[in-house]
Amino acid sequence: MMELQALELHPKILGALKKAKLCSAQKILTLSEADLHRQTKLSSNDIQHLLKETAKYVTQSPMTTALDIHEGLCPSALKVQRISTGCKVIDEFLRGGVRSGGITEIVGESATGKTQLCMQLCLAVQLPLDMNGLNAGAVYICTEDVFPSKRLHQMIQHFEKKLDSNVTKNPRLGDHIFIEHASDKEGLLQCVTKRIPILLRRNLVKLVVVDSIAALFRGEYGLEETAKRAYHLRSLGLLLHKLSQQHNIPVICVNQVSANMRRDSDFCRYDVIPALGLTWSNLVTSRLLLSRTSMTIDSSDGTSSTQSKCVVRTLQAIFASYLPKDICYYVINSHGVQGLAA
Repeated sequence: MMELQALELHPKILGALKKAKLCSAQKILTLSEADLHRQTKLSSNDIQHLLKETAKYVTQSPMTTALDIHEGLCPSALKVQRISTGCKVIDEFLRGGVRSGGITEIVGESATGKTQLCMQLCLAVQLPLDMNGLNAGAVYICTEDVFPSKRLHQMIQHFEKKLDSNVTKNPRLGDHIFIEHASDKEGLLQCVTKRIPILLRRNLVKLVVVDSIAALFRGEYGLEETAKRAYHLRSLGLLLHKLSQQHNIPVICVNQVSANMRRDSDFCRYDVIPALGLTWSNLVTSRLLLSRTSMTIDSSDGTSSTQSKCVVRTLQAIFASYLPKDICYYVINSHGVQGLAA
């Protein structure tokens, strides 16, 4: 069933369609312009716009065959896209970067660099295709703290220095990051179902980041509301998957952790486990775990002759269809997230 809200139509046209009970693409496209005018009382220009938008909606998901994929004739909308993390070492670890076509979860304790890695992805997605970007902006949804705009501007300054002169002539990188604040579940759903699809259809953005998914689902439900929370989690996860599949974009969800009470068993070897349980885990396509270590190294950000101590952190691929279970070391400095070469 077609969702009328998915079409870019004037509210007057939407109201006429609902009144005429024309809620499917099949009904709209099988009627002639005269029949549509008779049932909706819309003008000729409105009907032509309606037919155009409905046809675009129907054909936005191309079809292909296994032979076309094997011969490299797969439509671009069905090709797996990757975006750089802004660091060559981490890109090599991730086999080219973060993939489209699903939900990539970045999980870890506080101060492991989850938000900074997400901001770096929002900058890298704006790179041209030949530089492992998608040449578009990003949507960043904050559900916990205020967005760290000061830190973002600091990262932009260092990020632009690494780019070619042709790239730096483009509009400022910060102008293409759309920031939303969602303080509750309803606000997040409103953003995912209403505002983000408009930006995606206009090709203004090709990355969606939710930081974090756990903040709205850990404390809002009581112990007796477990089934209700699971239902709402599944609904949100399916909406995010739908956006990712329809527009062939990566979706990044930041998650918090809980203490692992069964560490000594074969169930899990980690001190912490991702929050939200199996309900959310079954919705995640790839899971990356960020952790802090007790090690430090001397690191210089290039802005001064002095060196500072940086805590070494780890990036682990817990599960992903395209990654082995491996580990990558990185540090965080004024430049952003930087991997350590082996």
